[in-house]
Amino acid sequence: MLVIRADLVEAMVAHARADHPDEACGVIAGPEGSDRPERFIAMVNAERSPTFYRFDSGEQLKVWREMDAADEEPVVIYHSHTATEAYPSRTDISYASEPNAHYVLVSTRDPEKHELRSYRILDGDVTEEPVRIVDDYETA
Repeated sequence: MLVIRADLVEAMVAHARADHPDEACGVIAGPEGSDRPERFIAMVNAERSPTFYRFDSGEQLKVWREMDAADEEPVVIYHSHTATEAYPSRTDISYASEPNAHYVLVSTRDPEKHELRSYRILDGDVTEEPVRIVDDYETA
């Protein structure tokens, strides 16, 4: 189960809406081994595409080095789908390389509401997981 603060969900959705019609992408870092998303990091979709995303390799290297230096890891890796449901594509699955991460998809195909779903992706196997949105981790 992904437990995530509402402000982080709002930040992902806002990023997805702002980059629409292109896919948005980013990471939410958290303390190593905590499974607790804390620090929102919006990244650039190097593809600038409505159907595909890819982190810019230089930006990704910088972000991953910053996480390493802060004893953090990518707890959530997110991106948006602009015209389809929030389910990982074959390309998304093939690029999933963080075995401990929650892969969150935000669909912005409906301008009135968003769809947000989370998955674990390991060795090509996709497992949807529940998402629990909380105001604060301390009171959750």
